Amino acid sequence: MQKQGLTWRKSTRSAAAGHCVEIASAAAAVFVRDSKDVRGPVLEFGTRGWAEFIAGVRDGEFDR
Repeated sequence: MQKQGLTWRKSTRSAAAGHCVEIASAAAAVFVRDSKDVRGPVLEFGTRGWAEFIAGVRDGEFDR
């Protein structure tokens, strides 16, 4: 599903090879897509769930 009117961005740490995801924020959601397939599927997360995910990443919750 294409999301119209969103501003997509990649991490400043992403490599030049393009193996990354892009995110776009809206009032009540954060959207995620594959940077190599911008017309492909888009995942949608509520802002609260996204904030909890980011906090988990920062805390090392998903480290191997």
